[in-house]
Amino acid sequence: MYFWPREFYSIPDMIQILFGSVVLSVIHAAIPNHWMPFVAIGNTEKWNAREVMMATGIAGTAHVLSTILVGVIVGWLGFALYSKYEWVIYSIAPAILILLGLLYLFWDRRGNGHEHHLEETAEAHHKSKRSIIGSLVVAMFFSPCLELETYYFTAGMYGWSAIIAVSAVYLIVTVLGMMLLAYWGLRGVQKFDLDILEHRDKAITGWVLIIIGLGTLLFNV
Repeated sequence: MYFWPREFYSIPDMIQILFGSVVLSVIHAAIPNHWMPFVAIGNTEKWNAREVMMATGIAGTAHVLSTILVGVIVGWLGFALYSKYEWVIYSIAPAILILLGLLYLFWDRRGNGHEHHLEETAEAHHKSKRSIIGSLVVAMFFSPCLELETYYFTAGMYGWSAIIAVSAVYLIVTVLGMMLLAYWGLRGVQKFDLDILEHRDKAITGWVLIIIGLGTLLFNV
């Protein structure tokens, strides 16, 4: 067994991995309770746009890094399983994505939303700018993204490059997306309604995971 994954991917495989990670990252960044609290806090504390974007970027980075830390371990486990059972990449990996997608649809029907409760966390530490940002960073760091962790399992079986690619895409797209949406929200440019993402984010994520899983099965037939 190898401690670090070797490379088992082709160009189409990498494109598929990148596409899935971009879609999941965009959906994750666009969920209103990931960036709206920063707009609300910024307005309350009279922060300027730069301060709001800085707070969003720092807390968003903490959230992404915790996901990546767990994701690398999950990705390595995926590779370890693949190194012993090569057929797993053609069946078990996409099956896990589909199963998790179905679970997300079930959780959506049960009404369990994806919430970090950032407003409550920040309100509890309503003292200085540093304490507010610090409380948000802690809250975001200890709430890694479950759907991305599962995606790391699939990426890990394609090798170390796939794990790095997923991590880079998730970091860049999620953090920049959150910062951009916070800036637009602060400036009042955000006119389109994203409430559907706040209330149905699990359903949307579930369908994305199912589609990615089915796509993996079809491409490897």
